[in-house]
Amino acid sequence: MQDGKVPVVSAGDESRMPAKLEAGAVGSYRGGVLSVEMLQERREDPDEIDLLAYWRILSKRRWLVLGVVAAAVASSLLVTLMATPIYRATAVMQIDNEEQTVVQMGTMVSAGSDPQFLQTQYELLQSRSLAERVADDIAMDADALKRLDQPGWLHRIKGLFRRDKVAKSAVGDANPQATLAAATAVVQAGLSIEPVRNSRLVRIHYDSTTPAFAARVANALAEGFIASGLERRFGASSYTKTYLEDQLATTKARLEDSERQLVAFAQRENLVSSSDGQSLAGQNLGDLNSALADAQAQRIRAQARWSQAQAASGAALPADMLSASIIRTLQQQRANLQGTYQQKLTVFQPDYPEMQQLKGQMDDLDRQISSELRNIRSSVKAEYDAAASQERLLQGQLNSLRTAALDVDGRSIDYNIIKREVDTNRQLYDGLLQRYKEAGVLGDVRSNNISIVDRAQVPSWRFKPSLAQNLAIGLLLGVILGVLLAFVLEFLDDTIKTPDDVEQRLRLAVLGIVPRLRKQSPEEAVQDLRSAFSESYRSVRTALQFSTDHGVPKVLLVTSAGPVEGKSTTALILARNFAQMGKRVLLIEADLRNPSLHRTLGIRSEVGLSNLLAGAQTVAEAVLSTTDDNLNVVLAGPLPPNPAELLSGSRLVTFLTHASEKYDQVIIDGPPVMGIADAPILANLADGTLLVVSSGKTRISTAQAAVKRLQSARSKIAGSVLTMYDSKVAGYGYNYEGYYAYGDTPQLTKR
Repeated sequence: MQDGKVPVVSAGDESRMPAKLEAGAVGSYRGGVLSVEMLQERREDPDEIDLLAYWRILSKRRWLVLGVVAAAVASSLLVTLMATPIYRATAVMQIDNEEQTVVQMGTMVSAGSDPQFLQTQYELLQSRSLAERVADDIAMDADALKRLDQPGWLHRIKGLFRRDKVAKSAVGDANPQATLAAATAVVQAGLSIEPVRNSRLVRIHYDSTTPAFAARVANALAEGFIASGLERRFGASSYTKTYLEDQLATTKARLEDSERQLVAFAQRENLVSSSDGQSLAGQNLGDLNSALADAQAQRIRAQARWSQAQAASGAALPADMLSASIIRTLQQQRANLQGTYQQKLTVFQPDYPEMQQLKGQMDDLDRQISSELRNIRSSVKAEYDAAASQERLLQGQLNSLRTAALDVDGRSIDYNIIKREVDTNRQLYDGLLQRYKEAGVLGDVRSNNISIVDRAQVPSWRFKPSLAQNLAIGLLLGVILGVLLAFVLEFLDDTIKTPDDVEQRLRLAVLGIVPRLRKQSPEEAVQDLRSAFSESYRSVRTALQFSTDHGVPKVLLVTSAGPVEGKSTTALILARNFAQMGKRVLLIEADLRNPSLHRTLGIRSEVGLSNLLAGAQTVAEAVLSTTDDNLNVVLAGPLPPNPAELLSGSRLVTFLTHASEKYDQVIIDGPPVMGIADAPILANLADGTLLVVSSGKTRISTAQAAVKRLQSARSKIAGSVLTMYDSKVAGYGYNYEGYYAYGDTPQLTKR
């Protein structure tokens, strides 16, 4: 067989057919004819994607995909050419983080940077207030808005399909507020912000149909953003100063009132306090207490000196008492005289005048020393008495002042409360005054953290529509839509298209594949014996010879599921092919409802099968000769009112029995299977049935129903022929024409 399938031939009844073939088996026998279950069981994973099948679908519908792609690209090109060009101007700004500074008790404290600072700035750049500021700065009036509102060709074409009237825009409104609102909307519509990753730079894009206007608005946005930031900053400083001024005035009034209350209370209670806030009585008491402590210390020291002076005998007084007297000098003189007296005593007697004179001098010095000692003791005693007297006086004075101080302290409790309030108010006033001065300084010297890096230039080339980008998008969308449409149409198409569809859906062996004729008629194509069309039918003839154990079924019915699928052409060409082999062939036109074989043969006869079955004619009268040797034909004849009754009669069985005995091959051109009962009747009487399936026309469900109907009539289906097959339409992998046309290339002539 030309399709590469080798049918296996055996005899037997259809009821003895096994449920499944063994792996690798090709077919099984049903009533002596071949019926293919599957070439082999599929062992692939059902979830596995068959890329080759998808590629075949795309290859089959490639012109549809290419058409959709071309339409999408053309549409993209048309839209791009008709769209209004948009120009983009870009200004680059640098936005540094601003550390928040808090003033606490006269000290500036840094609170760190805000993590949401940059995102906040991006939102402020797109705010309506900034857009209003820019619209006001560049003086966008109604005339300017009208010039910017010129629609392009694309919008004009869209306007042709709009039935409703477009409402009057605010552009033509003379109201300044409406004009400002429209200008603000124009500024916001063309604005886009693009932060530069991993940096503090931000790009301000503005799109407009006018290049100069786009650059003007982009620069105005950058400048307006810096100005609005400075205004917000100085506005916050001004608000802080105003708030502090109000608080200062309130605190000052409170301080003055508390000071007045303090003075009035002191006058009323006759309280006098020092500069440190202490009362005079308390201060005097403190001073007197300190003086008493000093007097007590002085008395103790004097008492100790007096005790030492009393305890000392003779001149053995402490050195500090003798330091201020002449006792040391007198004692030294007496010691000298005592030395002289002792020296001269060795020479003179004590009563010697000179010795007595020395003795008198010594006694005089003793008297002076004794007098000086008494004076020293008297001085120490007087010092002690003075210190004790001073202590007693201070103690008495302290007792009297203590009572006065307690009375003053009792009356100073309310005074101290008022005084503390005065001190608190004074501290608050001083702190607010310091913060007020610092706020003024910070508001004046704070640096600007926003700057323009690159100003926007007038763009020289349009930003959009981008021809390359739109064509790429159109190409991508076209490919996607084309592929989707191809798959949708493929899955919606439930016709039999390939030999695999016949084998898998109908479980029939494909005995041949007949290619579609594009320019020639079947009669013309058959004349060319080397054409793929002729070779395909010879392949069918060869396959039929191996379809049963005794060769080609003696009586072969050629039918199809529906009309116009090529069954008459197939029956005629097969009959001619068998006749060319030297067989005697009888071709019977058994379609008694819509016969067409007589038109193909060009033979008209008033006698035919209907007359034969009705008993009006004999077999010899019904059989006609043709131009082909060994080929006779029985035409349909007059159309009967009820063909099924004629076909189910006994005359047809007798006629087929007689024909099979006389002819080597009987081929019946039968009617379609679906809708009428003629084909099942003929299939039951024939030795084999050949089902013709039209590629791309016969629906799978219709063909399956036809097979079931033939099987229910206990027909012996030899196989199927796939007609009108187009390898380009069926997809990659099914180009059988190349095999049928093998050897078409002319051989070189030997010289």
